[in-house]
Amino acid sequence: MTRNRLLAILAASATALFVSACNNPAPGEAGDGHTDHSHDVPTIEITGEPAGFDADDVAFATNMIPHHEQAVELSALVPDRSTNAELLALAKQISAAQEPEITTMKAFLVQWSGGEDNPSSGHDGHGGHGDMAGMVDEATMAKLKTLQGPEFDKLWLESMIAHHQGAVEMAKAELANGVNADAKTLAQHIIDAQEAEIAQMQKMLGS
Repeated sequence: MTRNRLLAILAASATALFVSACNNPAPGEAGDGHTDHSHDVPTIEITGEPAGFDADDVAFATNMIPHHEQAVELSALVPDRSTNAELLALAKQISAAQEPEITTMKAFLVQWSGGEDNPSSGHDGHGGHGDMAGMVDEATMAKLKTLQGPEFDKLWLESMIAHHQGAVEMAKAELANGVNADAKTLAQHIIDAQEAEIAQMQKMLGS
């Protein structure tokens, strides 16, 4: 299989996953009595074109992948530790949204690198976004694994709010500094979805 053919397949797969996640109702949006607008965003089209990217685009995807992966890891803790129906639905929703976004960003990096390990090679830029904001530290992750019920729910919500706020910060930096249209489209989607989830989680904490 040629490199171009492989890149085309990866791009198509990532696009299908991402657009499907944007269009399909997530848990809490329909049928379970909860109203959730975190995925009420326009249909997103990813062109799959590798042209036009800079170091900020590369940093955005490179940093957001492990950031999203930790959100998925945090979400996986919920079913065994919480009985809160809204929290269970939210954790499932976060995983369902962010897993295809991880696939999309990995496809971006493959497209931009042309199959090489360093996608920024040969491209001048003004650096990335620095440390990944909002990442949950190891001590908090370990503590979450020891908790159950309301104590778990509270710390999980506090941790995920900060985590989402970090993702929004990173996505806003991509909008300000990146040049790749597909990466900026994804960044705006992350802002829209996660700001809505932050509001939902803050309301849950307050109650």
